[in-house]
Amino acid sequence: MSSPVSPLGSSVLFHGPWTVPLLAGLLVLGVAPPGLSGARTTVAAPVHDDFDGDGYQDLAVGAPGATIGGRSRAGYVVVLYGGPHGLSKNRRTVISRSTRGIPGAPVQEQGFGAQLTKADLNHDGRTDLVVGLARMKGDAVVVWGGSRGLTGGTSVPATKTQAGDFDGDGTDDLALFRTDRSMVDDPRGSTGTVWTGPLSRSGTPAAERALDPGHLKHYDIVAGATGDVNGDGRDDLALQVYIGDGGYGTRFYTASAAGLTDATDTAPPGDGASALGDVDGDGYDDLVVGFTNTARIRVARGSAAGLRPESTWKSYSQNTPGVPGTADEINGFGDVLAVGDITGDGIDDVAVGVLRQEIRYEDGAGTVDVLRGSRTGLTGQGAQAISQDTEGVVGTSEAGDVFGSAVQLLDINGNGYADLAISAAGEDAGNGRVWLLRGRPTGVVTDAALVLDGRAVGAPYARAGFGQALR
Repeated sequence: MSSPVSPLGSSVLFHGPWTVPLLAGLLVLGVAPPGLSGARTTVAAPVHDDFDGDGYQDLAVGAPGATIGGRSRAGYVVVLYGGPHGLSKNRRTVISRSTRGIPGAPVQEQGFGAQLTKADLNHDGRTDLVVGLARMKGDAVVVWGGSRGLTGGTSVPATKTQAGDFDGDGTDDLALFRTDRSMVDDPRGSTGTVWTGPLSRSGTPAAERALDPGHLKHYDIVAGATGDVNGDGRDDLALQVYIGDGGYGTRFYTASAAGLTDATDTAPPGDGASALGDVDGDGYDDLVVGFTNTARIRVARGSAAGLRPESTWKSYSQNTPGVPGTADEINGFGDVLAVGDITGDGIDDVAVGVLRQEIRYEDGAGTVDVLRGSRTGLTGQGAQAISQDTEGVVGTSEAGDVFGSAVQLLDINGNGYADLAISAAGEDAGNGRVWLLRGRPTGVVTDAALVLDGRAVGAPYARAGFGQALR
């Protein structure tokens, strides 16, 4: 076991000696496997989202507002490693531009950790982490997975990234975007490149090609998601983009042997987040898109022919029977999404961050709604609303907490149920906090809740925006 060191110097790795079979926001700078019924003991294939190869999924937490090396809003990332008892603050790696092996030095307002991507980029059976930036002030960094967790880093020419097997060869590929956050009405414009995997540790891909230069030059990339909507073994790509004048939209690309092809006209044109997962259990990923201006999400179901036509798309909101709350155009419903199988029935569920939800007249307190998947698609039946007022969730709902700033679903203890990570980047005057709630056949439960912030993991915490990104 390695010794703890300062997060401002080299990475902190507390890694227990467990041995088990090997087995997709809001920037606050100033304010699974299906159908398992019991504990997992053997698995035939490597687990996704597993940095250390121990068979358990791991959680990455971005804190892009933190001061590092005297540089304000330079940012860092904390990785919490899963295990048979879940996450622990004692098994972690803290990564910043001051960490040994990470290229570069802390840069003011770079926002290292504002966006995170997971993929096995060098095809060694362990997941790697790509740390993206809030602003175009340098390069993203691939931090490499290994038997003792994440170590070492390689710069890649991007601000934000997305990953998937876009060509269906069994190796993860990386989509890289040079993009920035526009401070005016007009977008700054973006460039996109797809690197074919595997990548070498020097950052060299097997091949590369430009992605949609004719359109992306008009947009800023905000976020994205990947998944296979037609079951052809190739991952498709959805992007949330800033289109100007305060508006946002969706770009969608389908994958083929020839690369990613623009299919935006086949996808819901929402202004919120996108997520891909199988919410009806038919073997095809479905596209979930937020429409925050009307406080709803829309689901386009996948099929062998791709996304089904618009006439079949279904909408869900806080006015949907069974979904707690009342639809409100300013509460942020659909700004944040995550997909995973919480109940272990082999069908993905959807977590919706409602980060500006008013609670007891506390504006922007925030909540998370969880909608269940079923054989007939997403449903409001059995839906849950979770906030800091929920029994078992530590804290109190307060104005500006933005509980639900980010959400992520991961099976961190290998029991077949996806667990729900929720952040409130505005908590404690912008310090930020993350909660992990367990998944069960009945849904999300709070009886084994874990709560973490920068202070708890020995990292800078003042106005860090801890949890602004979760992956």
